[in-house]
Amino acid sequence: MNMQIFTKLCFLFIVVLGLTACQEDIYEVYEINSVEVLPVNAQKNKAKTDAQYVSILYTNFFQVPIGPNKLLEALDAIRSIGDKQISYDIIVSKYLNQSPDLPTKEEMYADPETFVYDTYKRFLTRQPTEAELAWMLNYITSNPSLAPDIVYLAFATSNEHYYY
Repeated sequence: MNMQIFTKLCFLFIVVLGLTACQEDIYEVYEINSVEVLPVNAQKNKAKTDAQYVSILYTNFFQVPIGPNKLLEALDAIRSIGDKQISYDIIVSKYLNQSPDLPTKEEMYADPETFVYDTYKRFLTRQPTEAELAWMLNYITSNPSLAPDIVYLAFATSNEHYYY
């Protein structure tokens, strides 16, 4: 008798398990538009000419346009050195040593967020991303000996600044 009850219970268990386990899963479908994500400087793919680079650099540093004699002097320096990257670095250093129109260290630390926005706008002609802004603010606030001319040097010699 026990075997017959056990068999019936097993059969009933298998039937109940079979009825409850074989259900169709229902998934909600959300329509998602595909979006192409590019770096912020992806549109900048054309290198500036030497004259464009020097003119823009001079204007960024001194807030006045470069004169034709100074432009020719800088272009001659670029051609005479041969290595464009080294000549650009020398010109940036020369302009930084000529007391350009830079914010003071006190102004930079008084409002670092405005300094970062202004620097991105001045050199890269765009707003910083949230990640760039957070990184720059953290870097400025955690380095009390940082001077604005070092930040300007970094932006003036960045790869993105060489392109438009």
